Amino acid sequence: MTFRHTLPILFASLFWLGFSPVLRAQEEVLPVPEQRSVPQIIEDSLVIDTAAIYAVTDNILAQQRQQSKQTTFQPDPIRALWLGLVIPGAGQFYNRKYWKLPIVYGGFLGCVYALTWNSKMLQDYSQAYLDIVDSDPNTKSYEKMLPPRYDITGKEGRFAGIFKSKKDTFRRFRDLSLFAFGGVYLLSVIDAYVDAELSTFDISRDLSLHFQPTMIEMERIDIHHRRTTPGIQCVLNF
Repeated sequence: MTFRHTLPILFASLFWLGFSPVLRAQEEVLPVPEQRSVPQIIEDSLVIDTAAIYAVTDNILAQQRQQSKQTTFQPDPIRALWLGLVIPGAGQFYNRKYWKLPIVYGGFLGCVYALTWNSKMLQDYSQAYLDIVDSDPNTKSYEKMLPPRYDITGKEGRFAGIFKSKKDTFRRFRDLSLFAFGGVYLLSVIDAYVDAELSTFDISRDLSLHFQPTMIEMERIDIHHRRTTPGIQCVLNF
């Protein structure tokens, strides 16, 4: 092999030996920026996803709170008051306290029965008193108030006093029945209003009553000395 043939081979070898370190350096450097950029992209994507998750969670919670407000019935106290004034028991019906309706109407029925009974007895004894004190022998309705075949000849004055006392007693009972009827009516209205007003009252687990031992100051001797005794303290949390 002559020098002319070996010269190209020598130049090729020198070229390869000179550029091979540069190629290896580029191969080592190129992956480094890619490895550094990937975590940054992942980190940015995670931040965006977290914000989106927070937004979705807040939206779901807001919808749940809105649904709970819509499903929870909160009566209007003024409306319950007016309904109770117009129709007895309508306030309890509006507040959805149906179990109170028998109590309200039972009270009204009791008052109506007492009023009817006392009015009838007042009318009977009033007529009996008028018949026994008049001079007409044909008016003897008072005999219905006496036992059968009971003779009151010569005792008209005493029985007139008895009939008058009975008449006054049943008049008082009739008036009390009217007051009781009005009292039941007012109580039904007040109950409807208060019940509607307290429907939004917060009753939570924080409402609690605790008893705990403590030292109670009985007497202060001076600024540095005081006399205490053990006792029990009542703590109300609300």
